[in-house]
Amino acid sequence: MRNSRRTRLILGILLAAALVLITVGHRGGDSSVAGPLRQIASSVFGTAEQASTKVTAPVSRFFSMLTGAPGAQERIDGLSKENARLRSRLAAAELDKDRSKELDRMLGLSGLGRYRVVPAQVIARRHTAGLEDNVEIDIGSRDGVRRDMTVLNGDGLVGRVVRTGPSTSTVILLTDPGSAAGARLEGGSELGVVNGLGGSGKYGDLIRLRLLDSTTPLKKGRRIVSFGSQNGTPYVPGVPIGEIERVVVTPGELTRTAYARPYANFTALDVVGVVVRAPDRDPRDSVLPDQPAKSQPGKKDQAKDHKDKSKDREKRQQDARDASGAVQEPDQATQREPVGGADGGVAPRGADTPGQAEERD
Repeated sequence: MRNSRRTRLILGILLAAALVLITVGHRGGDSSVAGPLRQIASSVFGTAEQASTKVTAPVSRFFSMLTGAPGAQERIDGLSKENARLRSRLAAAELDKDRSKELDRMLGLSGLGRYRVVPAQVIARRHTAGLEDNVEIDIGSRDGVRRDMTVLNGDGLVGRVVRTGPSTSTVILLTDPGSAAGARLEGGSELGVVNGLGGSGKYGDLIRLRLLDSTTPLKKGRRIVSFGSQNGTPYVPGVPIGEIERVVVTPGELTRTAYARPYANFTALDVVGVVVRAPDRDPRDSVLPDQPAKSQPGKKDQAKDHKDKSKDREKRQQDARDASGAVQEPDQATQREPVGGADGGVAPRGADTPGQAEERD
């Protein structure tokens, strides 16, 4: 308490002395007496100003920061929104790029099989009564889609249309337990039926194949294609289905059972195509993907032949796409405009389709 009083007293004396010196200096003009007094006053005030600045500067900066805080927060919010917008645009560009690749692959497959398709995009995945595994696509009756039409993507068979609206349709997937499609083994005429398992049990991610002839030999690695139905409804022939991974031997059964891994990735469906017209001729095994070459000692020629076959298949796919005129921009992956030829490709909106018919046993 005593120190604070003494400090205030000294500060008061200094200020009073400084005022006296300023007054004398002002009245004395540039006289010889006023000059030294003015220097003394300047020194006293300079010391006091430096001391007061050290004390008040942090307080001044604090209040300045408080007054500028609202504007700074607005700038931060604006930069955050701009950053989010740029990230969204980048993600959309990457998504369009991926969809463009999927569309190109789907059109290549449909061109090889001479399927006339309408491209679509999966907009929802649902589990409804009677349909455990189905998706909604963004095309409908106004685009020429009808019930019991085949749905495929760039990998193979996806399912069939079960319901249509003016602008959307419901597709039951091949993995649904209620789904059944006629199938044929590659390189032969052995017939069977594939069913979905609905993701249940130890084979939940596979599909089940039941061959009608119990004497037909089955082994891992054999590939399956769709057998087709009358007039191509609900399934057109020759669409790749999957590859056998496990064979079940049950003595006394009239059918042979195997489990196959489907080519289509049903957990990541995006761009698909609805076949609005079946090909004039069964493409048989021509749409199946090329098998990788087996590396064997001294078999360099086989690897070279496989490479040549892969290039030839890519060329045939490109020729099929060019013939159908199915070139679209990435952000137009699901626009249904008239693009196709008479024997395959992309069908125009509202294209006429064959009538419904019962599936051949």
